[in-house]
Amino acid sequence: MARKTPVTNAIRVLRDHHVTFEVHEYRYEPRGGTRVSSRELGVDEHTVIKTLIFEDDSQSPFVVLMHGDLEVSAREVARVLGVKSVQPCEARVADRHSGYQVGGTSPFGLRRAMPILAQRTIADLATIYLNGGRRGMLVALAPAALDEVLQVQWADIASA
Repeated sequence: MARKTPVTNAIRVLRDHHVTFEVHEYRYEPRGGTRVSSRELGVDEHTVIKTLIFEDDSQSPFVVLMHGDLEVSAREVARVLGVKSVQPCEARVADRHSGYQVGGTSPFGLRRAMPILAQRTIADLATIYLNGGRRGMLVALAPAALDEVLQVQWADIASA
């Protein structure tokens, strides 16, 4: 008997917007990140997109989407947003802002609306793998879904 796909806020949002996606479940490993999920799914880590919750210098939260094999340049993010500094949120703060548990954060179905900043080169991929709203579950979809469902600001924010 086939296992039923868990329905998360992210899955509900994707269905509500009629986005074509495919769910991929894998064995979650704490602190394994995109290295583990890409290995478990047999996909290039560059196509697995991290959903990170950051705060600016006034503690306003926002989302950063980044390739799994690249790091975020906090300096570039601050420049793009026109703020003095930014930093990743502590796990408990990120959980509170997003409504998801760190390791299972999706940009879809966030608890509260937040600006979303994405690495420009994500849009160049044919398929991306994003968290589906719980640990051990990614959804495969076209990057165009980010523009269809979310108000994404595209920028070059990866570390050199």
